[in-house]
Formats: sequence, structure tokens, C-alpha cells
Amino acid sequence: MTLFELFGLLRKHLGFVIAVSIACTAVTAVVCYFLPNKYTATTTMYVLSKSNGDTASNVATQSDLSAGQMLTNDVAAIVKSDRVKKDVASQLGLESLADYKLNVTSSTTTRVITLSVTGTDPSGSAAVANAFVRDVSLVAQDVMGVESVNVIDSAVAPEEPSGPNRILYTLVGLVGGLLLAIMIVSLGDAMDTRVKDSVDVEKLLGVPVIGHFPSLERM
Repeated sequence: MTLFELFGLLRKHLGFVIAVSIACTAVTAVVCYFLPNKYTATTTMYVLSKSNGDTASNVATQSDLSAGQMLTNDVAAIVKSDRVKKDVASQLGLESLADYKLNVTSSTTTRVITLSVTGTDPSGSAAVANAFVRDVSLVAQDVMGVESVNVIDSAVAPEEPSGPNRILYTLVGLVGGLLLAIMIVSLGDAMDTRVKDSVDVEKLLGVPVIGHFPSLERM
């Protein structure tokens, strides 16, 4: 089927295509309406290695900077460890942190780590984020021997939800409904083996059509 034929087919079934698209959009909008709001609390921390406290040398070499960045990446990995997650859950009296989504990013040029916690409770998200910073500092000192992990900005309870993006999901539903309608129309046309015009006759019999009988009205 050529693109021109597809457009002709869709034009022929335009009402069906519109109906399916609107139905999928409406269903997606209703589902999104009942989705719970998500709140994201963010905190930043700075990794202080023991070499930072050495006042005898105030010149940082390239190897020191590279080592510091690698240390920061290691601390970022510790944030996501099961040990820290279990400690945080225990401190907050939670069975697990399954209801919270954790996102950790570390800069490639600094020792700053950004931690974002997303959940349905704004106060809970902030509490989990701050608890992570406290526990990570203790674990990093114990396991890696770092000086400390200092808080730059403590997490606060967000006032506005960070998700879900209901408009985006609704648009996805619209596009999905349109694609579904196109698929149904195309599949229905492919399965229709009836002879509709002279072109179908030529394809079926392999002989040219040399004439047509006019459509006569009954008397």
C-alpha cells in the first residue's frame, strides 16, 4: 500500500479514526487524573577528603583533583547501596524505601553530589533525602575513610508536585489512539478480499479491462 492509498483509506474511514483517537485520549486523561501527585525533594552535599584538611600544602595537583572526583563517584555509589537504604528506612521507621524514587548525580568537575528523592508525600521525601545525607556521611567515613560528607543545601518539603506530567501522557494517548486507528483500518483493508473496482479485477485475473457496464437504476 502506497502512502497515497493509505491517506485515501484514512479519509474514507475518517469518522472511525477520529472516534478511536478521541476515545484513547479520554481514557488516558481519566487515568492520569487519578494518578497520585509526585513530590521531589533535593539536597546537595560536598565530599571532603582527608587531604583537604592538610594545611601544609595549598597546591592541588591534577592527580589530586582526579582522585577527588573518583572519590566523589564512589560516595555517590554508596548513596545507592542497600546498606544505606536499609539504615535510612530504619531511622525513619519505614519497612523499606520502595515508595520513594532515588536519583543521584555527581559532577565530573567538582565534588558536589546532588540527591533527589521523589514520593507521594512532600514531607516524607524531604525527610528521606536528609536522612540519606546523614547516613552516607557516616558510612563513607567508616568504609572509605573520607573526612566527611557535608550538606550544602538541606532538602525542604516541596510545595508544588513534580509529576506526573498529565498533559504529556494525554498527548501520548492521542498519538497512540491515532496509531491504533490506522492499524485497525489498514488491517481491515488488507483482510477484505472483495472485488471493488476494475483495478482489483485486473490484479485478480491478470487481464486488462476493456469496458464497464453502467449502473442502471431500477424502473
